[in-house]
Amino acid sequence: EVQLVESGGGSVQAGGSLRLSCVAGGRWYLIQCVGWFRQAPGKEREGVAHISAGGGYINASVKGRFTISRHNANTVTLEMNSLKPEDTAMYFCAAGSSCENFGYWGQGTQVTVSS
Repeated sequence: EVQLVESGGGSVQAGGSLRLSCVAGGRWYLIQCVGWFRQAPGKEREGVAHISAGGGYINASVKGRFTISRHNANTVTLEMNSLKPEDTAMYFCAAGSSCENFGYWGQGTQVTVSS
């Protein structure tokens, strides 16, 4: 079993920055891919970025503003710059044995960007 704990969410004004962290516990050595997803009220969940030994992915809507990084075996961060009101959402960390199978999810951290 793998546990994921997110932190770093909050409220900022447009143009501001936040750094989200995801720390894995338990059998984290099973994880091959870690990603960030977000869901805004009334909208479907969407993938923001993911990272694995084989490469990474960044959603076009955040490219150039968000950066996903893996700092050690069990910590992944999402650096978010130039935040926009449309980035407001609950952000979830997810992990899995591949980037096609995110079997583990965190509880989420709220990001609110005001104009």
